[in-house]
Amino acid sequence: MIAKVFKSTLIVVTLLFFMTQSLSSQKAGWEITTTSSQNYTGIAAANGRIGILPSSKIFRTDKIILNNVYDKESPLGVSKILLGMNFGNLDMYINDEKLDNTNISNWQQTIDMKEARFTTSFTYKNIAQISYSIYALRNVPYAGYIDFEVKALNEITIEVIGKIQTPEEYKNPISTFRVLKDLETTMPILQTVAKSRFNKHTVATSSTFIWHNINSTRENQRPELTHKKISEYDNQLSFKKSIKAKESYEFAWTAAQCTTQDFYDPQTESERFVIFNLLTPKNNLLSQHKKLWDNLWKGDIIVEGDLPSQLDIRLALYHLYAFSRADSNLSIAPMGLSSQGYNGHIFWDTELWMYPPLLILNQDIARSLVNYRSDRLNIAKKKAINFGYKGAMFPWESDDTGEEATPAWALTGTFEHHITADVGIAFWNYYRVTKDKKWLEERGYPLLKEVANYWVSRSTLNNNGSYSIKNVVGANEFAPNVDNNAFTNGSAITCLRFATLAAKELNITPDQNWNKVADNIVIHKFEDGTTKEHSNYKGERIKQADVNLLAYPLDIVNDITTIKKDLKYYEPKLAKEGPAMAQSVFAVIYARLGDADNAFRLFKRSYEPNKRPPFGALAEAATSNNPYFATGAGGMLQTVIFGFAGLHITNEGIVQKKPILPKTWKKLIITGVGPEKKTYTVE
Repeated sequence: MIAKVFKSTLIVVTLLFFMTQSLSSQKAGWEITTTSSQNYTGIAAANGRIGILPSSKIFRTDKIILNNVYDKESPLGVSKILLGMNFGNLDMYINDEKLDNTNISNWQQTIDMKEARFTTSFTYKNIAQISYSIYALRNVPYAGYIDFEVKALNEITIEVIGKIQTPEEYKNPISTFRVLKDLETTMPILQTVAKSRFNKHTVATSSTFIWHNINSTRENQRPELTHKKISEYDNQLSFKKSIKAKESYEFAWTAAQCTTQDFYDPQTESERFVIFNLLTPKNNLLSQHKKLWDNLWKGDIIVEGDLPSQLDIRLALYHLYAFSRADSNLSIAPMGLSSQGYNGHIFWDTELWMYPPLLILNQDIARSLVNYRSDRLNIAKKKAINFGYKGAMFPWESDDTGEEATPAWALTGTFEHHITADVGIAFWNYYRVTKDKKWLEERGYPLLKEVANYWVSRSTLNNNGSYSIKNVVGANEFAPNVDNNAFTNGSAITCLRFATLAAKELNITPDQNWNKVADNIVIHKFEDGTTKEHSNYKGERIKQADVNLLAYPLDIVNDITTIKKDLKYYEPKLAKEGPAMAQSVFAVIYARLGDADNAFRLFKRSYEPNKRPPFGALAEAATSNNPYFATGAGGMLQTVIFGFAGLHITNEGIVQKKPILPKTWKKLIITGVGPEKKTYTVE
């Protein structure tokens, strides 16, 4: 009998051990934890509408970013994305002492990428353990949610102060506290409403506390709330609560931020979102958030045998998902929703770098990114007319209006024209993957037709029958106002050919000039056959990949001899201060050539020098400190998807050709690929 009990116990212990190991292994690929706040860069909790950037300081949020909400940066400046009202700064007192980083221990922060949850935990003087998790709710996209748990080791009294802090740049804030009531349901609402810096928008933020252990919101069942308005820019709501020893106390602070960019009445809408969060049980609210993230992670990249690479890849993909939404028809700025970097404008960074991985793994998000451009097609057509061209001419930097948003002093805004081809290429690739003929008819072809007409009008006929594209800034922005830039010309050729294919797909006769110009646009060469970056290029240092983009993704240079010559010639010329994604192009090409060592070397070089502690947020360059650079994330993901996994976007859809693995990787699995949600495994 004793032997049987021992055997049963051994089986249970063994099962528990393997279950624990399995859970630990699962978390290992999804969570990044730190106990160091040195040289700290946080990871944004974002949902495609708002971004919440945590701080290393307890109960502090560094900033809130609002997607697609712009006002002027200065009276004579261009547009700039808004810094939102900060609802993420709270204060907590225990036994009348304010908690901060100087009187706590065991500080730890964890980003759980699977659930998009950012958790901070610590101990206060061995009398309380506190943890809180920040969510940018995927299911309530204008709302944030901070969930708290206080474990009392001794009997304590806590005071918690929630705040709406309005940046000084806002105008005429009105801060209030009201208790709304419907029958016996009471809804306390802290609120601030203000005008953006130059009065373009009204911004409204509402917030409240939630107590999970109270079944209703009647006033006599919750702690007494105290409102204190420090100023119209600092609106506060607080409560006190005694907690017995060995007991846990749970509550949440939720807020919603709405603007006239998206709502006619942002003040009332922000209240409704908060009331929804207040009266929806926590488990229901957060399970909806988690379910939506589960759906996103059906498109995933799994690396076996190299946990650091797995975490780096997941963090990159997490950011692309966090900064976008399938239901928005919005695009992604280079810094996503982590900062106001580059004024929150939209560049080629989306179409050439972030969009391809998303097109492979989530066609709904990809559709939003291309629809962002087609929604602004008429503005692009006006720009072409205004510069003396035909068709549609897209801005180098775009905002909510679709007009050129680049500062006038930057030559890129006036001359970096390859953006128009980049947009067209993205459109045809969307159709190649989805085969959505209705979309092609309604959105795809109308845009492709206009951008093709632009390139015909933008090209100059030479005496020998060839065509030149003169006076441009190419992908290598160190060389402004040059003729026949390799990437500009190559992207124009590709775009013109794609427009012809799109027309034929719809049984429309394509303009014969599209192929005529495409077949005769000049691509210059050195005497040894190496592709020349522009007509007067003499070997100068380059900012980022330009010529090599003709091999990938354009497939214009496709003979192996030239591809290798171009790789060898241009890699040493890349500037150290150049952006992260430059090396990604080289990595993809080497992988497709079957050179796993060089591909992996450049894969790591494309982002590792740009990682910032403690979570590995990517800066734009090894020498800069402006995380999170979503463009770089897109580049390194392309190395994995289109290089190591060997996936290609073709007119027949997504196909796999000659995958190859780095030596340290045992297996690469990509799930949720394409409309059929296929899984590709490389061993």
